[in-house]
Amino acid sequence: MRADYYTVKPYGESELIIQKSRFLTYVQRAETEKVALDFIQDIKKLHPTATHNCSAYMIGEHDNIQKANDDGEPSGTAGVPMLEVLKKQGLKDTVVVVTRYFGGIKLGGGGLIRAYGRATTEGIAATGVVERRLHDLMKVTIDYTWLGKVENETRQSAYLLKDIDYADDVNVFVYVPTADTDKFIAWMTEITNGQASIISTGNEFREFDV
Repeated sequence: MRADYYTVKPYGESELIIQKSRFLTYVQRAETEKVALDFIQDIKKLHPTATHNCSAYMIGEHDNIQKANDDGEPSGTAGVPMLEVLKKQGLKDTVVVVTRYFGGIKLGGGGLIRAYGRATTEGIAATGVVERRLHDLMKVTIDYTWLGKVENETRQSAYLLKDIDYADDVNVFVYVPTADTDKFIAWMTEITNGQASIISTGNEFREFDV
C-alpha cells in the first residue's frame, strides 16, 4: 500500500482568456492510464472545433506513467509545461486537459508555455487539492462499563470515531493514521486498564483538504 500522497479532488474546471485566446482547463483524478485517456477523449468530443486540446497526466505510486501531448501546438510549449505543474505540486493520479480556442493573436513559444502553465495551475486551484492519508480502522471491543470513558477520550483525541456497534460487548471503530497504530493501541490499553481487545480491521485512505 502506498504512503500518504497528494492528488486533486474528483473533478474541476476553469476558464482563462489570454490575448483573446480562450483556455478551458479540465482536471480529473485518474488512478489508471485508461481513465486518463478516456477523459482526454471525452473533452475532445466536447470541443471538436477547438484549435487544440492539450493534455498531461501523471499516474502511479512512483509517478511511473507520465505523458504530455501538445496536440498541434509547437513542440514542448503546452503538454510539457502542464506536466511540470503537476510535478511541481507533487500531484499523483491526475489528468489535465487544456482546450484552446485561438483568438487571432500569436503568443510565441514563451507565451504559450506561460499560458498553458497558468491555465493548469488555475484549473488545479479551482478543482482543489487533497492529501490522502493511510488510516487503519481499529476495532476496540470493550465491556459496556468502559464505553463512556472510551467514547469521551476518543472524541477528545486526534483520532476519528467512526461508529459504535452495540452487541454483547461494545465495538468501537476508530480511524487511526497507520503510522500511529502502535501508539493508539498503547493509549487505549492504558485507558481501559488492559481490558480492551484492539485489532485492525483493514486500512484505507482518508482525504483532507490542502
